[in-house]
Amino acid sequence: MAENGTDCDLRRLGMSKEQHNGNFTEPSSPSEQKRKEREERQNIVLWRKPLITLQYFFLETLINLKEWTIKLWHRRSIVASLLLLLAVLTSAYYVEGAHQQYVQYMEKKLLWCAYWVGLGILSSVGLGTGLHTFLLYLGPHIASVTLAAYECNSVDFPEPPYPDQIICPDVEGVEGSISLWTIISKVRLEACMWGAGTAIGELPPYFMARAARLSGAEPDDEEYQEFEEMLEHAEAAQDFASRAKLAIQNLVQRVGFFGILACASIPNPLFDLAGITCGHFLVPFWTFFGATLIGKAIIKMHIQKLFVIITFSKHIVEQMVSLIGAVPTVGPSLQKPFQEYLEAQRMKLHHKVDGAPQGENWLSWMFEKLVIVMVCYFILSIINSMAQSYSKRLQQRMHSEEKTK
Repeated sequence: MAENGTDCDLRRLGMSKEQHNGNFTEPSSPSEQKRKEREERQNIVLWRKPLITLQYFFLETLINLKEWTIKLWHRRSIVASLLLLLAVLTSAYYVEGAHQQYVQYMEKKLLWCAYWVGLGILSSVGLGTGLHTFLLYLGPHIASVTLAAYECNSVDFPEPPYPDQIICPDVEGVEGSISLWTIISKVRLEACMWGAGTAIGELPPYFMARAARLSGAEPDDEEYQEFEEMLEHAEAAQDFASRAKLAIQNLVQRVGFFGILACASIPNPLFDLAGITCGHFLVPFWTFFGATLIGKAIIKMHIQKLFVIITFSKHIVEQMVSLIGAVPTVGPSLQKPFQEYLEAQRMKLHHKVDGAPQGENWLSWMFEKLVIVMVCYFILSIINSMAQSYSKRLQQRMHSEEKTK
């Protein structure tokens, strides 16, 4: 089935070349040909070519499954060891005994860490969709803990329901006993796991550039091609963006570990370029990953945590709400939903919500819908990306067949 679909797609690609006065014309240069092929792939998206996109996505999925199965078979000794370990852990999980309390504790911690690591990876490899999970998940979590800590005068929230739900403990703390360090310590685990996930998500650009340098191939990746062009025209760079990218490339190349650490330790949308630079210049893996992990999971995360905690401190929030009310004409109408939302959160923290259904606040409603839209768009981008990857396979196969003729 996949072979038949491939043959039809190759014929379709062959017929899609430019035709003038009945004659097929090839692109004037290899670079022009690559540009046109890239434009053809970028047009394969669900909202333009839904049937072709779904077909290519399905075929690419089958190919990936086949490749992964072959790789696992070649490493069957490792797979067998992992399956044996999984069987032992499963037995320990289901067999009754005094060890169950430790098993349940480890299960909860591991799932909690895996959740935040996964969100961190999604944030780095968001495929250009802007799925920044710090803004959608970690930031709101830190803000909720901060607001609750100042309201309860404690961070000893009962478990359960924490972290699924925050409720003030029965014995509240002393007024003024909450400090920045107390809140930082409370959210340190999830923040560091999220930062570690973002560091793991930076590995694909590194491996892609490293493989391209070692094999001599030129991957059809826009960021890598932009990097190559930047190296060729380094002296002629005039605009601010080009000079900023060149500065990062020089910093990473010349300073090494500490240059990577500096780039990873600050919010830096150009850090993908650092990964490509390290891969291109064959920087050792542990030098790159170690500096990235320390920078993102420790230094950068503490900077971001401090910003969120300070922003959502009790007195800062109260001042922000009062400033909203001071806006002429529309201020009071905007201030009211914020006040209602904060009051509802305080009631929930003290577990004083009546059994009667509460009206849903429009802020929480908007946030939920925003998360749903972002996740749906992320899934669509994965489908489009895999379909375009299959289209690239077809183009490469067509070129190889033309060379053999």
